[in-house]
Amino acid sequence: MGRFKLKCLKCGREYGQQYRLTCENDDSFLRADYYEKKLKLRNQPGIGRFHSWLPIQEELTTDAGPITYKSEAFARELGLPNLYIGFSGYWPERGAFVKTCSFKELEAYPIMQYLRENGAKAIVFASAGNTGRAAAHASALTGTDVYIVVPYSGISSIWLPEKPTESIHFISMSPGNDYTDAINLAGRIAKLPGMVSEGGARNVARRDGMGTVMLDAAVTIGKMPDHYFQAVGSGTGGISAWETSLRLRADGRFGQKLPKLQLAQNLPFVPMYNAWKERRREIIPGHDMEDAKKQVEETYATVLTNRTPPYGVTGGLYDALVDTDGIMYAITKEEALEAKALFESLEGIDVLPPSAVATAALLKAVEAGNVGKDETIFLNLAGGGYERLKKDFTLYQIEPVATARNPDVPLEELNILVLSILE
Repeated sequence: MGRFKLKCLKCGREYGQQYRLTCENDDSFLRADYYEKKLKLRNQPGIGRFHSWLPIQEELTTDAGPITYKSEAFARELGLPNLYIGFSGYWPERGAFVKTCSFKELEAYPIMQYLRENGAKAIVFASAGNTGRAAAHASALTGTDVYIVVPYSGISSIWLPEKPTESIHFISMSPGNDYTDAINLAGRIAKLPGMVSEGGARNVARRDGMGTVMLDAAVTIGKMPDHYFQAVGSGTGGISAWETSLRLRADGRFGQKLPKLQLAQNLPFVPMYNAWKERRREIIPGHDMEDAKKQVEETYATVLTNRTPPYGVTGGLYDALVDTDGIMYAITKEEALEAKALFESLEGIDVLPPSAVATAALLKAVEAGNVGKDETIFLNLAGGGYERLKKDFTLYQIEPVATARNPDVPLEELNILVLSILE
């Protein structure tokens, strides 16, 4: 039975529920158009309660999901009485059970379910770190074969709160390769027989899985927030928040005004910030990310460094910023560390670097008068609770099955062609 259709945002062409990443007529995003127009919460834990607006048939039963709570101590410090925190991480005292400590886990389950329902046997992921860890965790729990390509900077991020399983095939890259190199290598691996690319931002399951953060916020608060803060690398989280807000507006019970996207990148690597500052749809590599690889190496939150983000594509981050009258911030490492220390001391939970960058953006917004004192503000902390998790679980580092010297390495060298999935 159909639950949704895919619709091209440029030409309007419609497709069924089959896994597709692009329209046949153009390169714009496809969006899931759900037949359930009003959000109906399911009696499931975690993200499964938002099944209405996830592009999958079977309901998810994971206890991983976003939580939203009203801040007290941090809100007092900032003079923002209506500050809500969205937390995707491990904080059992607050009912947060994302054991990979990142909101990428909210994507991993719907992506793998969506692809399995479309006949995929092995799924290829490229990751700066957090997505790979989330995919590995979902693989360990479901037995789905995953191939995860991660740059050198992300290797230490590939750990699990359980023993790794044989379904996880982790391919690391040598120093000097960044996230974009990992994306390029993963693209080549995905063309092998039996493999399917998870699709990045073009995969509706990824965007709508991330969108559950905004759904949880709206349901908890009772309406959409006035402002939405998040740190972005590819911008997919910002796009997801926007798309989800459009659905909530159409639902009619959560307000009509779209939340203003207030998004942050981490200096010195800020291509989307640079392009948006000049209101340009296109990112100009030489201008917006001069000496990109060097900038990536100097960035505190390395997971926020995508050289080819879905910024200018129809339905991408540029459109989301235009539609919500959005703002972008460029945050230094020092600002992020200061914000991290302040938040952790007041709220009592540790946060990952991207969350520190998002928090610093909120501090800047308050200082600049970009938020009203009585407005409803939602801070999406996309990762945290790592130190808390270590108290409850033994963490296992995943060992790579192969290391690639560059994205063009002959695939035979990686020994992945002899792995069982391709036999």
